[in-house]
Amino acid sequence: MAKTAITPSRADDFPEWYQQVIRAAELAEPSDVRGCMVIRPWGYGIWENMQRQLDAMFRATGHRNAYFPLFIPLSYFAKEAEHVEGFAKECAVVTHSRLEADADGKLRPSSALTEPLVVRPTSETIIGASYAKWVQSYRDLPILINQWANVVRWEMRPRLFLRTTEFLWQEGHTVHETEAEARAETKQMLDVYGRFVRDHLAIPVFSGEKSESERFPGAVQTLSIEAMAQDRKAIQAGTSHFLGQNFSRASGIQRSRLARRIFSGKTFRAPAAFNFRIAKANRNLAGPQAGG
Repeated sequence: MAKTAITPSRADDFPEWYQQVIRAAELAEPSDVRGCMVIRPWGYGIWENMQRQLDAMFRATGHRNAYFPLFIPLSYFAKEAEHVEGFAKECAVVTHSRLEADADGKLRPSSALTEPLVVRPTSETIIGASYAKWVQSYRDLPILINQWANVVRWEMRPRLFLRTTEFLWQEGHTVHETEAEARAETKQMLDVYGRFVRDHLAIPVFSGEKSESERFPGAVQTLSIEAMAQDRKAIQAGTSHFLGQNFSRASGIQRSRLARRIFSGKTFRAPAAFNFRIAKANRNLAGPQAGG
């Protein structure tokens, strides 16, 4: 049997071969923190190049960068029932504010929070709270904001650049006065993602609309670009969502329709989240998964 640099071979076990290539290339490795990964310099350098190119494309369409809190009050999620249901099983929740040593000298959580804080799985609710303050009239519209950040979605079966509990991404959140403007934004950003993946990453993709069962939780419409892996699994390389008035009403944003786009993907998955996952993934580029 012929020896190969990577075992198993690409033909014998494509998913495992991919994981071994990542390790051998020193792109990333598993962390001691279960479900997380360490992105090594070579891997992070690729992410920085992707981020630089994609950020320029966002700015060319009038978007600006901002940053919102990592912690989201639990009560914010309760305002949008469908959204909560879609992410409830993946949420990491902070319930205490400090550690104290017990009688045996072991550290224990202490000082329970008045309200639990959800570690950001996505930012619709916390960003919507700010937009409700910013939008006072039609003169304040549209709002075109992008955020580069990390998010946390609990993952029991981690796979490098495909499924990890914490991953890097970008998410764009926009507010418009009319439905037509919001839908145009949704389509425009999907086109930006598609152009980036094809022209900069050299990955062919198909564009289309997700079925009702695969929509982002709380969205009216979800558009996506899909790629194909060698093992015939579909890769959701990027998504753009029209949210109608669901989130604007829940957040108290007046005279507006909220549209939200997320280009999800993770390391070599679709641009917008450095965690490439394959399958139904809204977060990464290379490996089966679901998300938003």
